[in-house]
Amino acid sequence: CAMAKNAPAIWPGAPGNIALDWEDGDAAAVDAAFARAAHIERVRLIDTRLAPSAMEPRAAIASFDAQAQRYTLIAPTQGVAVVRKILAENVFNIPVSQIRILTHDVGGGFGMKVQVYSEYAALLCAARRVGRPVKWCASRLESFLTDTHGRDGVLEGELALDAAGKFLSLRAQTYVGIGAYTSIYAAIFATANTKNCLSSVYVIPAIHIGVKMVLTNAVPLGPYRGAGRPEAIYIIERLIDKAAQAMNIDRADLRRRNLIPPSAMPYKTPNGPIYDSGEFQPILEKAQALADWKGFAERRKASERNGKLRGIGIGCFLEVAGGILDETVDLRFEPDGKVALRTGAQAMGQGHLSTFVPLLAQRLGIDPRAVRLVQGDSDEVPAGTPSVASRSIMMAGSATAIACDQAIEKGRRGAAHLFETDADDIDFTDGTFRVVGTDRTISILDLAARMRVTAMSEDLSGGLDSVAKFLSPQMSFPNGCHICEIEIDPETGVVAVVAYTAVDDVGNVLHKPIVEGQIHGGVAQGIGQVLGEQVVYGGDGQLLTASFMDYVMPRASDMPQMSVHHYVVPCTTNPLGAKGAGESGVAGSLPSAVNAVLDALACRGVSHLDLPMTPQRVWLALQRARSQ
Repeated sequence: CAMAKNAPAIWPGAPGNIALDWEDGDAAAVDAAFARAAHIERVRLIDTRLAPSAMEPRAAIASFDAQAQRYTLIAPTQGVAVVRKILAENVFNIPVSQIRILTHDVGGGFGMKVQVYSEYAALLCAARRVGRPVKWCASRLESFLTDTHGRDGVLEGELALDAAGKFLSLRAQTYVGIGAYTSIYAAIFATANTKNCLSSVYVIPAIHIGVKMVLTNAVPLGPYRGAGRPEAIYIIERLIDKAAQAMNIDRADLRRRNLIPPSAMPYKTPNGPIYDSGEFQPILEKAQALADWKGFAERRKASERNGKLRGIGIGCFLEVAGGILDETVDLRFEPDGKVALRTGAQAMGQGHLSTFVPLLAQRLGIDPRAVRLVQGDSDEVPAGTPSVASRSIMMAGSATAIACDQAIEKGRRGAAHLFETDADDIDFTDGTFRVVGTDRTISILDLAARMRVTAMSEDLSGGLDSVAKFLSPQMSFPNGCHICEIEIDPETGVVAVVAYTAVDDVGNVLHKPIVEGQIHGGVAQGIGQVLGEQVVYGGDGQLLTASFMDYVMPRASDMPQMSVHHYVVPCTTNPLGAKGAGESGVAGSLPSAVNAVLDALACRGVSHLDLPMTPQRVWLALQRARSQ
């Protein structure tokens, strides 16, 4: 262990291999609540180190224009602006204008491709030296060895309850193995992201968290889908299940007793966030009904008749979304008749063409075929935040809505100028400006073309083009309830997920298939961590899981037919009412799957099992319980 008394020091300047020792919350209030508690529940959980394993490995093509003294890098990033800024300012010490980053289609990122990697700098240097483009593509082995990993922590939690099962206080302590070097975003997800989710959907009057970021002889830790949020939910949901068993209270009922009511919104949590909206009890009840919670006892009996163990688990959750709370888009009505939206948000499988394009088309009342989405070119897009933290639609989408509104307002004044009337007499409907009470009309695309060749006032000299910034007053809070049902073969230890129900509140749903696809992917990654994924190093520091022969990726056959549903409570802090959908699948699946496995094993006397719950671990746990 890197924190052991005689452990070798990774860096001389970090005694005990502690990179950061951080805490937040009212420790005195937490201690007082624990002192008067009728019951205290405790957990110590292993949060296994994971390899993001995107379908497309990292790759790049670098070139250098000697005449212009300018670098170009083509690479699968999660946002070109940050990569350019870091390479220019922190590596080459040159103006950002001397580097161009291009990102085309990206075959998955999950947080791993948000980093600026040393290979990118080396390739650019090599291209300049040899005077020719240089290309490189990581092998899967190299990906395991050098891509930032995810998770990797020890999670400790204590929950204080009164005699009626009301939560009084929560205390958490996490130890996060960040690897041998600190990556760009490590401190954010290890501290703030976990802290901000600790109240989840529950009334918990007092909360305190301590975090130790620990240096280890491993690949640097980076953000990985959920990035600190599932850790908080995992702690809370395991504490609740254990407390329910100890206090002889139904686990769903214990959750229900402590849910934040809709009447409390906006609700200020003791850990900082202020929830603008949420209806958590109806979501729990909808999930139970859809999962046929009441019929589980009969299904368990049927499994027992077949020699199997069956379990069901709940995972209620709330996470924070948005990341950095400002985003800029550039909307241009171009000479070819297209409307171009330039945004720093980067698609990597989220279907931006299927969300941003119809959003803009609907707002402006134009054919989607007239919309051009421009991403992935640092020469073209505004500087902004990468695609992280489930923020694309919430932030860039809201900025797009504002840009459209600005363009329409300019259009009213432009149409008034052309029609020689007052702007208040101009109506805009379905892409057309009309002088009220007349048949005098002009489409927004025709108006944009006319304004380019017509003398206008100075404030309309740019036509209908608009650069808009959205500043969110706070994070948004996707939430939901997932119920996982599993079956275990006690002879082999194999765990099969036989049913999965998800009810999510992601705010307003702009594109249902995209949202549900995001939830499917998050659920698969959460279940993958539960059932087998784990990066393992040997005692000599050798990576033992360096290929898919050894690293257990979930397969399609490991996943059930998921039942995904929505409960919409619009977000009140952005113009689209969106809360984000990219990461909530993990937050719901990790605790619900663990709770389901432990529910199945409980009848055989197994009360705890560390991740991953592989067939070998499950079988050994059953054998130990039998021998005792």
